[in-house]
Amino acid sequence: MCAFRSALSRRLQGLTCACLITVSPLCHADPETDPWEGFNRPVFSFNDTLDTYALKPLAQAYQFITPHLVQDGIHNVLNNLGEVKNLANNLLQARFHSAGVDTSRFLFNSTIGLAGLIDVATPMGLPRSDEDFGQTLGRWGVASGPYLVLPLLGPSTLRDAPAILPDAYANPIRYIGDVPTRNSLYGASIIDGRAQYLKSEKLITGDKYNFIRSVYLQTRAFKINGGEVQDDF
Repeated sequence: MCAFRSALSRRLQGLTCACLITVSPLCHADPETDPWEGFNRPVFSFNDTLDTYALKPLAQAYQFITPHLVQDGIHNVLNNLGEVKNLANNLLQARFHSAGVDTSRFLFNSTIGLAGLIDVATPMGLPRSDEDFGQTLGRWGVASGPYLVLPLLGPSTLRDAPAILPDAYANPIRYIGDVPTRNSLYGASIIDGRAQYLKSEKLITGDKYNFIRSVYLQTRAFKINGGEVQDDF
């Protein structure tokens, strides 16, 4: 369950980025990329209902009562912990320069940045990666396979779904011995990830299921290809 909580935050943040790079309503169903639509849609409806009545209100309340400075600090701390996963996957992808940047970011933010509360690395010209094991598999030629909606976790593919587990082992939160602290960080990760997604919801048009599916698949292709896409948005 801890792995699932971490993955949920990652999925929501990924969709935030996806919505921001999408400039057209990508709402047309494509049976070739969604042969499991009969399974996916009911799971999507379940997830959407849970989000509507539980996760979204929590994220809205969090944004309302938490000062922006505190929100930024929490977001920065969680991002800093995520540098370990980025480093591991950049090494597995043989992207050694990016791995060096990840290492530098973690060291600078953990020390000068007061345990990650302040992102001092980005102004220093050290951009943050956003890597996961699904991207690593894609980097080495593993096809994505059919689109898959996971209960609680949301959009995925046949390749990306099992990749959640290796990423969970690269999450430093997993190894925190104090259970209340560990669970609090997992909870903060989920709520912070959902809060990041609130503004992007306004970009959703047409059928919500098809929109999110199209955005997710294009964003994954965008990341795996290093920012190069063949599709004309």
